[in-house]
Amino acid sequence: MSAGKWILGGLGFVLGGPIGALIGVFIGSLFDSSGRVLTGGDETGGSDSETGQGSETYNRTYQRASVGDIRVSMVVLFACVMKADGHIMKSEVNYIKPFLLKNYGEYGAKEALHLLKELLQKDIDPIAVSQQIARHINYSTRLEIVHILFDLAKADGEVSEAEENMISLIATNMRVQDADYKSLFALYRKQSDPNWAYTALEIEPSASDEEVKKAYRRMAMKYHPDKVANAGEEVRQQATEKFRSINEAYETIKLGRGMN
Repeated sequence: MSAGKWILGGLGFVLGGPIGALIGVFIGSLFDSSGRVLTGGDETGGSDSETGQGSETYNRTYQRASVGDIRVSMVVLFACVMKADGHIMKSEVNYIKPFLLKNYGEYGAKEALHLLKELLQKDIDPIAVSQQIARHINYSTRLEIVHILFDLAKADGEVSEAEENMISLIATNMRVQDADYKSLFALYRKQSDPNWAYTALEIEPSASDEEVKKAYRRMAMKYHPDKVANAGEEVRQQATEKFRSINEAYETIKLGRGMN
């Protein structure tokens, strides 16, 4: 993959609005003096290497989210969470580097880290950014983005109050339902919350065995990896992890109750 390919491949809605304002200078650095993109085409088939599609065009036209849009959105949100507690942890950087390398490839990871470095120097409005994301990225993918943000926050061993508050703010403005948010957060509270498995299945400990079974089936369907099949490998992997966690929660409850 050549330089610039990941960041420009098939971008749509992120070239306008609050995110477009944040990444504009970085995007401009990927063009030469004649306006030609310093890259080849897009591996997802969504971009022309000589793009005349500036931010004005994208502001006027509703764009469905491409894999590139989702990835740029995540990098912006990474910056929000990393800055939440007032300092950048080495553990967070150590989480992000292999995550990007594994999912975006060598050149894609370099571009994403370059963009992240710039974003960490900027003032970001997490509300405006999250609301823009909510308008363009489907609900199942937004859930997995929240999951990834919790993984980032937990990189140093625990999710700090400031980080949890930031992720909560992001989730609220991405229109993630409260029960879904609590279900995701429960996965990071296994050691401190004896009822984490019930919260993960979005039920109360007083639920009947039949209600537990129904909740498991509902959650397994909601978080099936096929729901985010077109959202990029990193999101699919996160969905698979969540799917396994739902199974773990169900087995934990069954074991505790002696259910068959």
